[in-house]
Amino acid sequence: MDRLIEAIEKGYSSGRSWAPGGELCELAAKGSRSKNEPVLRFHMYAPYDVNYPGSAEGERRFSLGEEAVANIRSAGIYFECVSPRLDGSKSRPARIYGGLGNAHYRGDAREDLMDNLRVVHAASLALADKLECEGSAGLPEELGPGLRELPPVGRPAEIDS
Repeated sequence: MDRLIEAIEKGYSSGRSWAPGGELCELAAKGSRSKNEPVLRFHMYAPYDVNYPGSAEGERRFSLGEEAVANIRSAGIYFECVSPRLDGSKSRPARIYGGLGNAHYRGDAREDLMDNLRVVHAASLALADKLECEGSAGLPEELGPGLRELPPVGRPAEIDS
């Protein structure tokens, strides 16, 4: 967690609109180093990453943080953090993305997708707490059944030339 916080603080202080972060943890079995094992990653995202019209197949959007997305093998939460640890964040909040990749396939029912989202939510909430984000970065303590699903973002119309 300390390395991740340091990477986010460094990325934020660079002034760029996005910055690499790092892995919070690998969720691999002991001794396993497969690239197909689940992993939690965090980074700073650019403003245009939220509500991006090119969603993955089967991906659903939710009203959590700035936006949350989930599908059968991954989930992610985009949230903003105002923190005394991030100088200038009152006027320019840090935009942080937490993502779970290579999750175990459980099915495509909403509850299965929510399980993936719960993993990212717990890690994002812990990060927001360690970063001292005001109001837990807008993340609730728990994900309830009332989490609102958002419609897909439409792709802009292509212009014929």
